[in-house]
Amino acid sequence: MNRQQAIGIIDSGVGGLTVAREIFQQLPNEKLVYVGDNARCPYGSRSADEIRAFTYQMIRFLEQFSIKALVIACNTAAAVVLEELVGQSDLPIIGVIEPGARAAISASRSGRIGIIGTETTVRTQAYVRALRRINPDLYFASLACPAFVPLVEGQLLETEEAHQIVTESLEPLKREGIDTLILGCTHYPLLAPLIQDAMGNDITLINSGEETALGLSNLLAIHDLHAASGSVEPTHRFFTSGDPQVFKEIGDQWLNRKLFVERFLPE
Repeated sequence: MNRQQAIGIIDSGVGGLTVAREIFQQLPNEKLVYVGDNARCPYGSRSADEIRAFTYQMIRFLEQFSIKALVIACNTAAAVVLEELVGQSDLPIIGVIEPGARAAISASRSGRIGIIGTETTVRTQAYVRALRRINPDLYFASLACPAFVPLVEGQLLETEEAHQIVTESLEPLKREGIDTLILGCTHYPLLAPLIQDAMGNDITLINSGEETALGLSNLLAIHDLHAASGSVEPTHRFFTSGDPQVFKEIGDQWLNRKLFVERFLPE
């Protein structure tokens, strides 16, 4: 590994762009190679074996780019495979769960924290375990929101249907007395305005992207892998197993830059 190699990012679809955006802002000298598995998204209702297989396929695809670090931007994939990946790889690897948990604890005033995520992320209690490792005395309320990812991937963010689904889905959390809500799927920040409207302005929403980018920066520093600054802007590459045009439309808007999106064909 050397400093000028790229950082790999994998996600079940476009959600990891919320992490990529934070990396662009915090680490402007780094080049990224992003792989989104849109064709098989969402991961949240899939089995652990499927999620593991899909994740390893994306990682093997990234091997051709000789990446220097890996970001698992998909909460569901991180919940299933992050620990085993870290244990068997020499590559610096970071997920989004631990950074999100730390940010939530810092933000919460009452110690009552809500977590929304996919069915798998909620079922594995990955966030609850991460939060309890830091502070076992916190109160947690978790809720699976399986309808949210299809709203993002289907480009339905600004529809009345999205507003209704988000409002109705989050109703149980409004009775829990939380003051902080972890958006436990990287797709969910794209729905943040609707989620905030449904929960109320007194609820702090936690997007783990910012903390993940900070954690990535610390990881690169530990391994002396920060890219050297230069006069040429880094070249990024984006791949999807789905429709490149749909990915590009979402990415152009969310990242405020024009993307060239290539096809990733799973094995």
